[in-house]
Amino acid sequence: MIVRRWRGWALPERRNAYRDHFERNVLPELKAIDGFHGAELLEREDNGRVEYVVETRWASFDAIRAFAGDTPDLAVVEPEAVAALEDFDRTVHHYSIVATS
Repeated sequence: MIVRRWRGWALPERRNAYRDHFERNVLPELKAIDGFHGAELLEREDNGRVEYVVETRWASFDAIRAFAGDTPDLAVVEPEAVAALEDFDRTVHHYSIVATS
């Protein structure tokens, strides 16, 4: 199992815009991809901004490529997400799950 991790930041007054986009657009798209095994959207206050962390779980890099294309280390950030965020990571990190409980 592979975890794909990405971060973005919003101003407090735009806090719900990215959350709404994620629930309305991103999750349905991910759920339609074979090899997708779940996602979490994490949120916290960070120096006057709202930090989001998105962690998705995948069966393989082939499944990730079905979502991210041929360069899986690049972030997939749709125009609606760009409009909701003040800043975001342009790349993602991938982690292998080596222990769980």
